[in-house]
Amino acid sequence: MSFTFVQLSDTHIREPGRLAYNRLDTAPYLRNAVQSILSLKQKPLAVVMTGDLTDFGREQEYRHLAELIAPLDMPVYLLPGNHDDRDGLRAAFPAHDYLGESGFVQYEVDIGPLTLMTLDTCVLGESGGELCDERLDWLEKSLDKNAGKPVIVAMHHPPFTTLIGHMDKIGVQRGVERLKSIISRHPNVERIICGHLHRAIDVRFAGTIASTTPSPAHQVTLNLTTDAASTWMLEPPAFRVFGWSPPEGLVTHLAFVGPYEGPYPFRENGKLID
Repeated sequence: MSFTFVQLSDTHIREPGRLAYNRLDTAPYLRNAVQSILSLKQKPLAVVMTGDLTDFGREQEYRHLAELIAPLDMPVYLLPGNHDDRDGLRAAFPAHDYLGESGFVQYEVDIGPLTLMTLDTCVLGESGGELCDERLDWLEKSLDKNAGKPVIVAMHHPPFTTLIGHMDKIGVQRGVERLKSIISRHPNVERIICGHLHRAIDVRFAGTIASTTPSPAHQVTLNLTTDAASTWMLEPPAFRVFGWSPPEGLVTHLAFVGPYEGPYPFRENGKLID
């Protein structure tokens, strides 16, 4: 039996009425994304939000975020990004007991036949991320325990080079080689899903596929020049939809936010419309 789940990332919610970068109100974008998710032809089993949920990790920002995602009528799994605050996240979502009471936000939950494992890549006060031995020890034990079961590993910072220079400078700064070693020994890892980049990027990584997803608001400018300026654009907002259907396994789609014309038929009376 097939099912889907959604990855949503980098919502950067501010306090009501505050603009990100003095220019962008991210709240209507998230509101539209929530409506797009609720309008999908197949209702997702879950929504996984891979970090930078707020812009500064402030109490009012998390309160605003909670109001905006409240219409989602399926489980929502949260993890922090470099713009977030772990304690603030836990305080704002007390019903999300999978977040734990302290320390790194790392947990495993089932989404249908899949197991979602989250890795906390954040470093307090820094834009870049890391994977220390404590975090990777947890992942290795969790993967060993779930050998043979299809697994999704979710993290904020991508553990690979994206060729967008200013973003690669604030990627995962430590622990990538050990992560590769762990993942390569566990072929049941179907995907590594990441945020941070505000773009759809896919690479082969340690025998699996690793990816980032667009933001439902602003996107990082596509410029592969090493010294390109750190800028953003209002390209079409989007999120990822993952479909599981044995024996094919996991299939990834990019879904754009917003209402569009259609659907219109290709055929009429059994014939291609001329």
